[in-house]
Amino acid sequence: MSVKITSVTTQLPPYCRETKMILPFVKQWLSDQDERFRRKVVKIFEGAAVDKRYGIMDIEEVFTATSFEDKNDIYIREVKKLGTQVLQKALKQAQWESKSLDYIITVSCTGIMIPSIDAYLINELGLKQDIIRLPVTEMGCAAGVSGIIYARNFLQAHPGKRAAVIAIEAPTATFQLEDYSMTNMVSAAIFGDGAACTLLSSEEDAVGPKILGDSMYHFYDATDMMGFKLTNQGLQMILDKEVPTQISHHFPAIVNPFLETHGKTIEDISHLVFHPGGKKIVQTVEELFGLMGKNIDDTKAVLREYGNMSSATVLFVLERFMQKELSKGDLGLMLSFGPGFSAQRILLEW
Repeated sequence: MSVKITSVTTQLPPYCRETKMILPFVKQWLSDQDERFRRKVVKIFEGAAVDKRYGIMDIEEVFTATSFEDKNDIYIREVKKLGTQVLQKALKQAQWESKSLDYIITVSCTGIMIPSIDAYLINELGLKQDIIRLPVTEMGCAAGVSGIIYARNFLQAHPGKRAAVIAIEAPTATFQLEDYSMTNMVSAAIFGDGAACTLLSSEEDAVGPKILGDSMYHFYDATDMMGFKLTNQGLQMILDKEVPTQISHHFPAIVNPFLETHGKTIEDISHLVFHPGGKKIVQTVEELFGLMGKNIDDTKAVLREYGNMSSATVLFVLERFMQKELSKGDLGLMLSFGPGFSAQRILLEW
């Protein structure tokens, strides 16, 4: 039973700002801080390899002190819009009726809402009443790939079915005005908001790249490397500076045994669909893949044009490959990292 990725679409929120437009607000925000600290933060923004990013609120609103409740209300309002728009776009691209979906997985970690976004999408788009729902809320940047893995497992067990994976993230809603830690500065410099939708099918006539395999790799004793801490001000970023080093250390164990399981090596891989966690992580992985004669140019382009949109970002990278005329039989490796700490992997064949 084969499962294929039929469609990938993306949707951006209404507010766009280049990094150079953000810097005056950053300087004003830090006006009471030490001058050397201010200069360091500005350099972090300038060197983050993010030229622009999109947001669910305008720049003035981002730098206005609001409560966790206020920010989360904005998150709920805007992710409903983004989810509806990106799923509609995907269904139109695939020429699928909304009631043809059998399984819906929604992914987000940057806000809190119960019921989850999928319940609203069922009403907005008139999805069928017996559709199976799976909200994925606590897997961070890795969850875009995780959602596809869960969808594949369902579709393999149910031939002739269709699934949608919708990743919607708004890190803007987690920005902490009272947090002057370097973690908050780095996350503010690299993150942006966005949504993506992947449609998958186990129908005999399904088109698109086939999923040959998937797997998760979990680092031991690394639960404090990445995530969020829930505070009275909202979701406070946790991001250990050792993340790139740990990825580099585990990289051979992450990539090689997974490919060997499917009778492949890295030399067989033509396309790398890698999540751009940030400049240092991208540089680390680029060096490792570069030694193997591979590039992650599409990953770098997505980081530059949109920033890190958490779980949705790797799907932005995948969309770029879906829009290309790739040769039949080409292999692709999807790879993302997230809280746990974990790596999520998918092997694709065009």
